[in-house]
Amino acid sequence: MSLPTVILPGYLAGANAYLEMERALGDLGFPTTTVPLKRRDWVPTLGGRSVTPILQQLDQTVKRVMQQYGSDRINLVGHSAGGWISRIYLGEKPYSVHPADKNRVCLWQAHPTVATLVTLGTPQVSRERWTLRNLDFVKNNYPGAFYPSVRYVCVAGKALYGDRKWQNWFAYSSYEMTCGTGGCWGDGITPVEAAHLEGAENLVLEGVFHSPRPGRLWYGSPQALEVWAKYLA
Repeated sequence: MSLPTVILPGYLAGANAYLEMERALGDLGFPTTTVPLKRRDWVPTLGGRSVTPILQQLDQTVKRVMQQYGSDRINLVGHSAGGWISRIYLGEKPYSVHPADKNRVCLWQAHPTVATLVTLGTPQVSRERWTLRNLDFVKNNYPGAFYPSVRYVCVAGKALYGDRKWQNWFAYSSYEMTCGTGGCWGDGITPVEAAHLEGAENLVLEGVFHSPRPGRLWYGSPQALEVWAKYLA
């Protein structure tokens, strides 16, 4: 039997947006649960503040899923910011870079329980000032595919080239804010080069956009998902 899989939604996203992904993984034989976030759960993290409230819900979900399936390991799928938050979750150093985390548990050491970490359109780097404190913590403490026991699979979408034309301006600005260059390929939010990690199995999916929208291919669409799901344990 395949390992149970947990999905961590992206920034400001609720669990309902991942029902398609959850069902598709289930159809492939991976019993899947999404961390039951609502959009309001992200409010305390706005402005680059601590993501501990999200990590706590992730930890509760992982423990519940492991108990439910009698498994000592899981697959973890992090979409967008969910990818770098998952990397904090794996780690062995206290995530205590925010004053709000004083006197809170900020250490999860989950790497022995994660067989495969898949990141989907995750900005592994950023130049945006609100996210620097969080991403610098990840980059400085857990660079690249840090834990040898974890299979890291980093998936990037190549759907939209950023340029200064009005229809591509948002993508251009987002790419520039992330990696310093707006004129490059990405999924409309995250540039390809920022979505990969050194030492990981890095994939590029043609025509795949960042977020779910009707009639548009994204990471959770069955055709895209079938590519990266092959790497799950």
